[in-house]
Amino acid sequence: MYQQVIDRLRESYNRNAVERERYGIEAWKVEERQHFLDVLTQEGKHSLLEIGAGPGRDSQFFQDKGLDVTCTDLSPEMVELCRAKGLNAHVMDFLNLDFQPETFEAVYALNCLLHVPKKDLGGVLATIQRLLKPNGLFYMGVYGNENFEGVWPLDEYVPKRFFSFHTDEAIKKIVSQYFEIIYFKAVSLDQADHDERHFQSIILRREHPHPSPPP
Repeated sequence: MYQQVIDRLRESYNRNAVERERYGIEAWKVEERQHFLDVLTQEGKHSLLEIGAGPGRDSQFFQDKGLDVTCTDLSPEMVELCRAKGLNAHVMDFLNLDFQPETFEAVYALNCLLHVPKKDLGGVLATIQRLLKPNGLFYMGVYGNENFEGVWPLDEYVPKRFFSFHTDEAIKKIVSQYFEIIYFKAVSLDQADHDERHFQSIILRREHPHPSPPP
C-alpha cells in the first residue's frame, strides 16, 4: 500500500509542482513556522532536514535565517524547484531517507505526513527518530481531528491523493511512542470545506537514549 500511495503522490505532485510554487502562505502557518524557529534558536540548533519540502518555500526560509538546511521530496519536479532556490535537495520518500543516523539537530515536516498510511506511520517516525541527534527537535504539522484514511474523493489533483487523518488523541498516542511531546496546538480553520478538521501543530523531542546498565 505504501509504495502505491507514494507512486501516485509522486505523479500528482510532479504535475502540480509549478502551480504549488505560486501558492501563498496562510498567516497561521507563518506563525507556527516562526514559533518553531524561535525554539530552534533558543536551543542553538543549526542543522535542519525538511521532508516533503515541496517547492522549498519553508526550507528557503530556514536557510535565510542561518540554518544549515537539507531538504527532500519524493517529486523530482519539486526537488528541481528547491535546487533552483539554492537548496541542498534530494529525491527521497519518507521511509527511504538516505542519511547517516544522528545527522540532524532538527527535522521539519509540514503537511506531508498526512499522506502516510496509518500502518506505516510508526516506521516513518522511527526513521525520523534515527536521523535526529539526541535532544533533537521534530516539527510535525498535519490536518486532523477526525479519523479518515483513503483517497480524498473531492481532490482536484490527478491522480487523486491519499490522505490519513488522526484524532488529537490518536496522533498524540502514536508520536509519544517515539518522541516527547513538548508542544501541541490545535489551530482552528475558518474555511467551511474543512468541516470539523483543525491543524495539529506539534513539536517533538528525541530524548537522550537511556544509558546501558553497567556489566
